[in-house]
Amino acid sequence: MIIDLHIHSKSSDGKFAAEEILTEAKARNIGFLSITDHDSIGCQTRAVASAKEVGIRYVCGVELNVTFSHPRFRAGKAVSLDFLGYQFNPQDEALRSKLDLMAKYREERAAKILENLNGDFAKEGISALTKADLSEIEASVDGVLGRPHIADYLVKKQIVQTRQEAFDKYLVKCDVPKYPLYLAEASKLVRDAGGKLVLAHPNDPHGTSLAALTKSLPEQTDIVQESMLPFIDGVECWHSRHDTATTQHYLEFAKTRGLLMTGGSDCHQKPVVMGTVQIPRWVADQFQM
Repeated sequence: MIIDLHIHSKSSDGKFAAEEILTEAKARNIGFLSITDHDSIGCQTRAVASAKEVGIRYVCGVELNVTFSHPRFRAGKAVSLDFLGYQFNPQDEALRSKLDLMAKYREERAAKILENLNGDFAKEGISALTKADLSEIEASVDGVLGRPHIADYLVKKQIVQTRQEAFDKYLVKCDVPKYPLYLAEASKLVRDAGGKLVLAHPNDPHGTSLAALTKSLPEQTDIVQESMLPFIDGVECWHSRHDTATTQHYLEFAKTRGLLMTGGSDCHQKPVVMGTVQIPRWVADQFQM
């Protein structure tokens, strides 16, 4: 059975709607799947229904961005980490309310990022982005607003050629802090909704991961041991940007501590890579449906 427990839809920064993802997954013979949008569960009810229609086993998912720090690394300065919530009740009121609050904050953050961009644009003789531009960016989003949507708009306006150029040239230095969700609260939200919390892509060199604190795998798992174990239920061992050494290290760590071991492609459909990470069948057996 092909498994992919880390996929993004249009409800965050993916290209496909939930129904399109399930149709594509069926064509790729994926048998167990989860859509894990950033700070959004808006598509989960539709995803569950679509999964039933096409005959794919499905578990509700979300990817929460968490503010995290450790006193031994970066002088205690906070970094962003991602955690995957699985198998929760998507109708849980506390979880839905918190995600609604975070979505509102994302809109406010986007307006501030545009202000920062305009400061750079003024120096380069580029026309300023207006409230109308912000409205157009918001209208392009089927879910929560984030920097990738702003990047895509800069491509559309021909200010940059690619999304990556938008980040490299503007969006990193013009960033505004994300909503400060901390690990203990994220854990309580997911667990109180009946779900499990999993540390996402812990050694992703290009993402929000423990690699921002240390490149050493033993030091990374020391951090997990010291600061995360009371709050998490598992670790994402397989990921499209994990090398073999990373996967093996985290598998051994998770097994000795009785943690769930999950994996996924982190597919945003740009390109469509869902189902391409080799994940053993027994991973699905960890989830009691």
